[in-house]
Amino acid sequence: MKVLIIDDEINIHKTTSIALRTMGHEPYSAYSGSQSLSKLDENRIDVVFLDLRLGSENGLEVYDRIRAAGHEMPVIIFTGFSSISSAIEATKKGVFDYVLKPFVPEQIRQTLERVGKQIALKSKVVELESQVSEIVPPVLFDSQEKSMQQIYRLAQRAAPSEATVLILGPSGTGKTVLAKQIHSLSPRADKPFVVVHCPSLSKELLESELFGHVKGAFTGAVKDTWGKIDSADGGSIFLDEIGELPMEIQAKLLRFLQERQYERVGETKTRTGNVRILAATNNDLQAEAQDGRFREDLFYRLNVISIHMPPLNERRGDIPKLAQHFLQHHAKQMARPQCRFSEDCLAALARYDWPGNLRELHNVVERCLILCDDGCIEVQDLPPEVQLGSNGDGPNAPLKIGGPFKLEDIEEAHINGVIASAKSYQQAARILGINKTTLYRKRKRKLSLEREHISETEFAI
Repeated sequence: MKVLIIDDEINIHKTTSIALRTMGHEPYSAYSGSQSLSKLDENRIDVVFLDLRLGSENGLEVYDRIRAAGHEMPVIIFTGFSSISSAIEATKKGVFDYVLKPFVPEQIRQTLERVGKQIALKSKVVELESQVSEIVPPVLFDSQEKSMQQIYRLAQRAAPSEATVLILGPSGTGKTVLAKQIHSLSPRADKPFVVVHCPSLSKELLESELFGHVKGAFTGAVKDTWGKIDSADGGSIFLDEIGELPMEIQAKLLRFLQERQYERVGETKTRTGNVRILAATNNDLQAEAQDGRFREDLFYRLNVISIHMPPLNERRGDIPKLAQHFLQHHAKQMARPQCRFSEDCLAALARYDWPGNLRELHNVVERCLILCDDGCIEVQDLPPEVQLGSNGDGPNAPLKIGGPFKLEDIEEAHINGVIASAKSYQQAARILGINKTTLYRKRKRKLSLEREHISETEFAI
């Protein structure tokens, strides 16, 4: 951890710094309240040791100024026997702990161990809150397909190393899930796993998101901000859709990969980061590097270990098991544990091409569970596009071109299939030959009809 010592006695700084370095921590020194605030602005500090009698200053007042400036790290008070009552008062105000002077290194060690546990617990809580907010089923790393078994073995072998891993494959194939698994199997598992979505922000905001910025670096930068590299210290950063990374940031990322050094936006001070880089893209980075749209040197830096996630239609043997897995998850959430798929329905799921891959399968299973009237999900409960991708005859036969089906059902199936494979609604509208407003209107009408069906079902129940 990075530890700031705020004390007016040089001997305290020397002895505490030696003890901290022996324990593997990095000490910083400040001799006054104003100097301490400058140090806190310049560096990401994990914990502060603060003397209650700081020359002519009152340590509690310095503590209040630290909190008023927005610094929330644990603060540990140095105090003598005569000021224990003040230390107790400080504890009531939110100070983490206090250490009596004179002290021995073991006291420092025990206090910092408690701080470390608190930091790890907060990191775990944030990660769990993120997982809960995503409301996704637990990961299923089991496959009937030899190609997937080889991918999982490769991921397990790569996880304990510090090598950069590049995960390739179409959208929705589970690249983020695999990156989380690699992190969880690595020595960094108890440290943060931080995700950066490269296409979601402008170049300026993405650079700040990754590296951080100082106050006044650009319009809207009203305070110093530490980036994702700093917040992932000791852990892993997952760069999602790295193929969309702007060229200017590619150069800075390359430098970080080579030297582990970076600067915050608007700052000249060079900093170091201890993170492992995991990345994913659905682009052909090698082709883009050859065409000059992606830095070739960065591609080779990223491509230390590459893992290709195949589309779902290339692992059809896993579809029934994955569907059952998703069904169990949502059935438990909806208190409908008796729900199941019919054999014909599972066969239909396995025949469909799934342009949206695992993400589309997950959404289809959730939809079926909501719309089915009894405990068995049949072929007719599937979306039209999934039925259209199946075979069969009879009154409940799946949709197919030239069959006895309404034109609106065929249209809906085609629209849903295009949306699932397109990168955006704008691209889907362009493929369909209609404007985006028309596409929104058609989708809105369908969603309204589905909501009416759900409401009628609930009323009947």
